[in-house]
Amino acid sequence: MKVYKAQEPTKVSQDYYFQRISKKYQETQRAIIKEDYQKYGFIFIIRFYFFFQYSKHIQYSQQTKYDQIFKLRMISDQVLKIQYQFNFERSSSTLWSGIFRVITIRYIFNIINYQILINIKLLQHHVNFSKELSFYQNQPENFGLNSAVQDHFIFNNQNNKQKIMVNFTVDQIREIMNKQQNIRNMSVIAHVDHGKSTLTDSLLCKAGILSAKESGDKRMTDTREDEQLRGITIKSTGVSLYYEYDINYNNVKEQFLINLIDSPGHVDFSSEVTAALRVTDGALVVVDCVEGVCVQTETVLRQAMQEKIKPVVMINKIDRAILEQKHDGETMYQNFVRVIDNVNVIISTYQQEDMGELQVQPELGSVAFGSGKECWAFSCSKFAMIYATKFKVEPKKLQERLWGDNYFDDETKCWRKDSEGASGKQLKRAFVAFIMDPICKLANAVMEGNMEMANKMFNVLGLKLTQEEQKLNGKHLFKAVMSKWINAADTLIEMIICHLPSPREAQKYRTSYLYEGPQDDAIAQSMRECNPKGPLIMYVSKMVPTSDRSRFFAFGRVFSGTIGTGQKVRIMGPNYKPGKKEDLFEKTVQRTVLMMASKVEYIPDVPCGNTVGLVGVDDVILKTGTISDHPESHLIRSMKYSVSPVVRVAVKPKNPGELPKLVEGLKRLAKSDPLVLCTTEESGQHVVAGCGELHVEICLNDLEKDFANIEILRSDPIVSYKETVSATSKIVCMAKSPNSHNRLYAQAEPLHEGLQNAIEKGDITAKDDIKGRAKILSESYEWDKDDALKIWTFGPDNSGPNILMEKTSGVQYMNEIRESMESAWQWSSKEGPLCEENQRGVRVNILDCVLHADAIHRGGGQIIPTARRLYYACELTAQPKLQEPVFLAEITVPADSTGGVYNCLNTRRGVIIEEEQVAGTPLSLIRSYLPVAESFGFTAHLRGLTQGQAFPQCVFDHWAILNGDPLEPGSKLNELVLSIRKRKGIKVQLPDLNEYLDKI
Repeated sequence: MKVYKAQEPTKVSQDYYFQRISKKYQETQRAIIKEDYQKYGFIFIIRFYFFFQYSKHIQYSQQTKYDQIFKLRMISDQVLKIQYQFNFERSSSTLWSGIFRVITIRYIFNIINYQILINIKLLQHHVNFSKELSFYQNQPENFGLNSAVQDHFIFNNQNNKQKIMVNFTVDQIREIMNKQQNIRNMSVIAHVDHGKSTLTDSLLCKAGILSAKESGDKRMTDTREDEQLRGITIKSTGVSLYYEYDINYNNVKEQFLINLIDSPGHVDFSSEVTAALRVTDGALVVVDCVEGVCVQTETVLRQAMQEKIKPVVMINKIDRAILEQKHDGETMYQNFVRVIDNVNVIISTYQQEDMGELQVQPELGSVAFGSGKECWAFSCSKFAMIYATKFKVEPKKLQERLWGDNYFDDETKCWRKDSEGASGKQLKRAFVAFIMDPICKLANAVMEGNMEMANKMFNVLGLKLTQEEQKLNGKHLFKAVMSKWINAADTLIEMIICHLPSPREAQKYRTSYLYEGPQDDAIAQSMRECNPKGPLIMYVSKMVPTSDRSRFFAFGRVFSGTIGTGQKVRIMGPNYKPGKKEDLFEKTVQRTVLMMASKVEYIPDVPCGNTVGLVGVDDVILKTGTISDHPESHLIRSMKYSVSPVVRVAVKPKNPGELPKLVEGLKRLAKSDPLVLCTTEESGQHVVAGCGELHVEICLNDLEKDFANIEILRSDPIVSYKETVSATSKIVCMAKSPNSHNRLYAQAEPLHEGLQNAIEKGDITAKDDIKGRAKILSESYEWDKDDALKIWTFGPDNSGPNILMEKTSGVQYMNEIRESMESAWQWSSKEGPLCEENQRGVRVNILDCVLHADAIHRGGGQIIPTARRLYYACELTAQPKLQEPVFLAEITVPADSTGGVYNCLNTRRGVIIEEEQVAGTPLSLIRSYLPVAESFGFTAHLRGLTQGQAFPQCVFDHWAILNGDPLEPGSKLNELVLSIRKRKGIKVQLPDLNEYLDKI
């Protein structure tokens, strides 16, 4: 876009401009007097009209207008003073009194016939005022606003913080940030619809951010419109909460800061869970007591164990078991035991050895029970405190008795391990007698309208209802009573503070996993100590778009040192290598902010152990990155996702002239989502790839409505495939360089499936210690010890499940051509010979090389294309195959409707692997493998065959080899390969082996 150079205005043009501005202000002031601005909610509108001088006319995009307008420098010697005092209806004191300085323009655009009207609505009310101020503060260089105007914004923002945050201020949060032992960084994770967001409302209510009436229904951490409409969480949302808690039970409350991240439960958004877990130390695992542990519960727990996250458990929706299913206390206890055992089996399966004991135990207080929607919850420790006085014992001793096979005999006043009393009477276990029975009795009295009994119980429990609450009945009264008696927030805060680690504790054992550099260097030592005065090291786990979707906050966790506004930092991308400049940038942090759900709050600096959002670094960070101020810093380990972007949709603008907007929108979309891939095929087709239908749908809606702001046309969903081999190459392949002075020899063979999975999970990487990796390969995958030491690289991207081996003997100059051979490997493993899909499970052994003695004859131009042809020939001679992605589908359906499930799966190449009865319900749980290519429209089809009674949940499980020979003309696999080549715009006919294989 051509931009014309601005010229300094003359004295005449300045005078004329001031007259125009003054006239507009006089009109505005008259309007203020005439109109009721308390009703409309703003003080005044400042209007700037820009008139331009020359005959050129350019249509700017909205963002370009903002950039051009607000970067205009203001002249400080000409000031129009406007003073307007007013009072809000809810405040007797003047909230704004003073002078808003408006300083005119130093530069004027040289464009005629183009008039821009800017309406700045100030102080709609205190919340909207904060949004406006945050918007202006969070832009690069404050859009170039004059420092006096900046100070005026910041001053008024600080005066309003107490109103915005009812129970705490930013200054209080900043003070606690220095007390790492009083900080808890935690994620809320669960299966979809198990109640994470409603449960989080209780914590927000306790912090004063949400009213008690809205708690349980608002789902405040679901900040997007589509999240509220769909009733599911799509993006993880962070919020910092301040609490005071008596941790030592000595009537002295300490200050605590909980940095909470509410994460999605739908499997399509598992990458958001991974990003949340990376920057936290603990996890609140929420499980529906009726549905129990589901497929996504296991997925998120496995991710937590991989990231060395300590879990606690909340068994949710107990109100359903009490009010809907009418279960008695013993039945609920058995259901709780089943849920806890399932959780502990997953933890013990995936936990790492150096983490110690992680299994959750109700008798120790690491499990809570309750209802997030009704805002009540309890733990054994909660009731132990209640009964301690009656039994005249220490709460901790009583707490251990309230779970398991412990029974209290009223006749002998003794505890027993068996259910038979001294007189032969059957006893109820302590958990049922002392916890569940009182809750059930109270619930029945309230729901049946037996207020005489209910009031007696209220008096015994010391509950006093307000006049408004006394008018309630049914569920509303039950919620009011229970939230007063055993408030969910109180129970959760106790469990979070007492059973989740502080950053100082967690970083001692997480550093060895997170930091890729030497474990004895200064940065690793500072990370383990969580030292705010040490060298800075921060990991950015995701990019959060601003309210106007034009820029991004870099959201992450500070692991060492302190980061602040104006600080110069080194930003290292995932491809950075120590000592090199690739993927390395130096930037100045323009703002540090607190993420408060849908809002942000400015904070001057943030020490280690805390989460933070950064402004001004989004132009160099694509998705994730490591930030440091130390010149010898290494990377924080990149995240590994439990799902893969296997569903692809091609997009194009409805209006071809809007293609540049689409391209820019795709860049922003790729930055906004941790997992989505936006690529351009050789044919020029733009492709968006996600991990499921819903994920792709959400991404395309964001692209159309927020990032590109244009109408787009979408293709039908398509599936990503992988190219692989199923046998060792039948011959030793040879390729000659273009100058015929170099010859390369190699063979391909398949990799073990377990090794492929280990590489994809990040258990085995190119950055591992060579000897340590060789030991694992020889012991776990039966590799020859000498071969295990000869790995050159992985691919693609130096991290994929394909391995290049150097098995030559006595060949000179191998180290000189290594870089060229590795470059060719990255190329060929990213685009295989069949249909240019990624390769998976391919190992190529370089057996021999004949190289020219002069370096000029064996440079990259000679070796790279030759090596690529060699790798292709090796694959084509090793029985090439295609792999397709496969979902694990969990389907919950009434037992009498399972026939419809079987019919649906049979028509879609589904394979049923397990069917079981859900304990305590008339439902069956069917597990099956479902090819992703057959999953489009699966949910609608399934519900149609079961009258809407089946509820499927699909999660990516594995890659499966397709039957057939892709090289055999006319076979189904051959037709699939040809269709992929046609769609990608490459030559439809498969390449002949002779194009890659040379002969002497």
